[in-house]
Amino acid sequence: MVYTKIVSSPGPKLAVLIDPDKQSPGSLTQLIQLAVNCKVDFFFIGGSLLLEKNFEATIEAIKSHCSIPVIIFPGSNYQLSSKADAVLFLSLISGRNPDYLIGQQVVAAPTIKKMDLEAIPTGYILIDGGRTSSTSYITQTMPIPHNKIDLAIATAQAGELLGMKLIYLEAGSGAKNSVSAEMIKTVKRNISVPLIVGGGIRTSEQAEEICKAGADILVIGNALEETPGLLMEISLAVHSANKEKR
Repeated sequence: MVYTKIVSSPGPKLAVLIDPDKQSPGSLTQLIQLAVNCKVDFFFIGGSLLLEKNFEATIEAIKSHCSIPVIIFPGSNYQLSSKADAVLFLSLISGRNPDYLIGQQVVAAPTIKKMDLEAIPTGYILIDGGRTSSTSYITQTMPIPHNKIDLAIATAQAGELLGMKLIYLEAGSGAKNSVSAEMIKTVKRNISVPLIVGGGIRTSEQAEEICKAGADILVIGNALEETPGLLMEISLAVHSANKEKR
């Protein structure tokens, strides 16, 4: 069970987010090998808008090259595959669009059950990263302002009380600013489920700060498309924070 791995092993973990539309077969193979060398814990697969038919092929490629768990990070109910190890069963709890609170989930649920795919209920919270994200645009939802920590806390707590097993603070792909350490630290202190943080992470210093603030899983994606070598620096920062927490 993927969720058991998340909660049972101590210290922060590193996930690489792959948008299937942005990877050629050659670049994907190189990224997989780099992830193995950097001891990445998870692959997240998905995107806000997928136009090419590379979703399942990307999962198959990863599974054929390594044993790193593949978790679907779906942008819609179409992004599902029995070949993955798990799916983040997302509810966009920071927004008020019913389609992304429960509508997409109703459509996806029978397929997930039929696939016998591990579904991890996840409270998805958009945080303002300094520019309009694809997720915010497509879902027509407003992110929580980066300085409204009280709103982030209340939203995360609501997600936990609704039964979410993970809380995901997301600044958005290509965000100018990542989620602040202060927000991460305060939200983490007020919930008892694992916390995922992603968006706008471009340096090892940011990664280290985010992990020390309390992130259980750090997600990096967009920055690797331009600078794949950054993964090694991020990995060292995450693993360094992991040893300190132990």
